Amino acid sequence: MDPGNGTEDQFFDNATEETPGEPIPSWDKTTLLGLQISLSAFLAVVTLATVLSNAFVIITIFLTRKLHTPANFLIGSLAVTDLLVSILVMPISIVYTVSKTWSLGQIFCDVWLSSDITFCTASILHLCVIALDRYWAITDALEYSKRRTTRRAAIMIGVVWVISISISMPPLFWRQAKAHEELTECMVNTDQISYTLYSTFGAFYVPTVLLVILYGRIYVAARSRIFKTPSARGKRFTTAQLIQTSAGSSLCSINSSAQEAGLQAAGAGASPIFVNSVKVKLADSVLERKRICAARERKATKTLGIILGAFIICWLPFFVGTLVTAICKDCWFDPVLFDVFTWLGYLNSLINPVIYTAFNDEFKQAFQKLMKFKRCY
Repeated sequence: MDPGNGTEDQFFDNATEETPGEPIPSWDKTTLLGLQISLSAFLAVVTLATVLSNAFVIITIFLTRKLHTPANFLIGSLAVTDLLVSILVMPISIVYTVSKTWSLGQIFCDVWLSSDITFCTASILHLCVIALDRYWAITDALEYSKRRTTRRAAIMIGVVWVISISISMPPLFWRQAKAHEELTECMVNTDQISYTLYSTFGAFYVPTVLLVILYGRIYVAARSRIFKTPSARGKRFTTAQLIQTSAGSSLCSINSSAQEAGLQAAGAGASPIFVNSVKVKLADSVLERKRICAARERKATKTLGIILGAFIICWLPFFVGTLVTAICKDCWFDPVLFDVFTWLGYLNSLINPVIYTAFNDEFKQAFQKLMKFKRCY
């Protein structure tokens, strides 16, 4: 998603600016070349890290049977989408960002732009379906656990891709190949204000509002439940459980009815001293469990903030700049700034696998087992 890369880079222009009649200092060219090499190396490292991190998430889910759950399939689909961004979009963007000219022709430009818009939009919308899945799991735990199937996850993923493709396709219908002209820029035409509004709101602004609402309600529901007396029916689902253990099992979801059954069994024909001892031990167990759950809830709340904050920080500058440029024709953005905004959005594809797995105990255990397995060979 890169509408601003086609403009000549003012920063690089200034680096070689000369006074009329004076030769270009040799160190200016050396400095420019050094900057280009350094920038290429840095962006290549970011791209490689994005490829490896998402590939590792996919491999971990595929090889770990315990992670074969609908919730983790959504995370795996997000990793596949971010992997496509890192393989098919980011490498070409490195060349275009550094060289500031397009030399691959009109057809390849259309394919690259369509892939860019499709994959980046799909990555953003995956965050929405993951949030929606967790919202249903915490607000309607018993009923949703019956409907939380692989087929349902596949349908949600399918809807994400349909929306993403519908957002990326329209420019292809009005873009005309200019065979008689040498193409030097590859950028989305922001002159079509209706499409700019449609694409930016569909790919970012509406999903952002949805994410804020969903995570806000998840936070409120989790905070209200964590301090309630353990229920005697079923499991209690909290944000800590949904984030740290996607499979739906954690210490916080221990069924308190087992504790009540233990009290009844202990009380049947047991001495008062023994019964009181059992009650004290079970009471201490409940308090300890609530203390651990509260600690996990605080950690999970921070995780929610990191998830939402990283998404907004990465994509908000780009979409604001795109919308302002389309609406305000007299407004001007430095091309270097647009490059920064574009790569900040790509960076979200690297942050996603880190956030969604680093705070998940089951993923950590799977990572450790996978690394031990590799060391054995």
